[in-house]
Amino acid sequence: MNIALMFSGQGAHKVGMGKDLCESSPIARDIYDRADEILGWKLSDFSFEGPEEILTKTGVCQPALFTHGYLVYRLLNEKGYLEDARIAMGLSLGEITAFAVSDVFDFETGLRIVAERGRLMQEACDSSDGSMAAVIGVDRETVAKFCQEHDVEMANLNCPGQIVISGESAKIAAAVEDAKAKGFRRVMPLNVAGAYHSRLMQPAVEPFRKFLSGITFNEPKYKVFSTTTGEAIHESEAIRESILKAMFSTVYWEDCMAAAANDGALKFYELGVNGILKGQLRRLDKDLDCSSYETWEDIATLAVDCG
Repeated sequence: MNIALMFSGQGAHKVGMGKDLCESSPIARDIYDRADEILGWKLSDFSFEGPEEILTKTGVCQPALFTHGYLVYRLLNEKGYLEDARIAMGLSLGEITAFAVSDVFDFETGLRIVAERGRLMQEACDSSDGSMAAVIGVDRETVAKFCQEHDVEMANLNCPGQIVISGESAKIAAAVEDAKAKGFRRVMPLNVAGAYHSRLMQPAVEPFRKFLSGITFNEPKYKVFSTTTGEAIHESEAIRESILKAMFSTVYWEDCMAAAANDGALKFYELGVNGILKGQLRRLDKDLDCSSYETWEDIATLAVDCG
C-alpha cells in the first residue's frame, strides 16, 4: 500500500497539542525536552497549557506544529506502521516537517529552520499592516482575476472551492466588500497576524536566505511534493529555494494532494492537529482514504486496525 503522509500548516494549532503524547511516551518527552533546550524557551509549556494568544504567535505556533507533527511520525514509525509510506508533504510550514521526516535534515536542524522562519515572519508582520481572507465556493481563475483587480495575492489554494487571499489590510477589506457585492458564495476575513504568502513577507526573505545558506540538504527518502509548485522535489538547491519561496509565494496545496493521488497514493495519513487536512482532501476527492493521527488514542486506534 502506497501511503502519503501529510503535515499541518500554521493555523492548525490548539492548546493541549502533544500533552497526552508526552504523558504516554518516553520518546515524546525526550523530543519536547530537546525542543525546549534548542529553542531556549519552554515550547512544551505553551503547547500543553497555552495561553492561546501566545501559542497563536507565528514564532511559537510554527515550532509547536513542527514538533508535534515530527513526533507523531516518530511514534508511528517506531511501531512499524509506516513501512508503506512513499510520499511526504505538508501545507506550507508542514513542508519543512515533511523534509525532516524524509531525512533531508535532522529534527534539531528542522526546528532551528522553523524557529528562524517564524521569527522573521513575525518581524515582517509587525512591520506591516496586512491581513488575509478566505474565499469559499469560487474557482481559482475567477479569484486570480479578482486579486489582480484589488492588488492582492492568492496565498493558499487549499482545496477546490477554498482559496485564501493576502495583502495590505485596507485592500483586503475592500476586496471582501467587493466579493460580497459580486455575489461570491462566502468570503471571511481571517484572524491572522499578517499577510502571509504575499509580498509583505519580502523583508524576511534575504535574512532567511542567508540563514539557509549554511545548512546541508540531503536527498529525501520519501517523494516530497513542494507547495510552491505542486511538483515533486529532491535536489538540494531546489529544496533550499522551495523553503525560502514558501514564505511569500502561493501555496499549491490542492495540487500537492492531487499529485500524490495521481502518483498512486492509496491511503493518506494526516499527522497533525484538528483534522483540517483530512477535510481538505475530502473536498478534493471524497473517495480518497484518509486517517488523522494527533493523540495517543489515535495511535492506539491504528494499532488495533493494524492488528
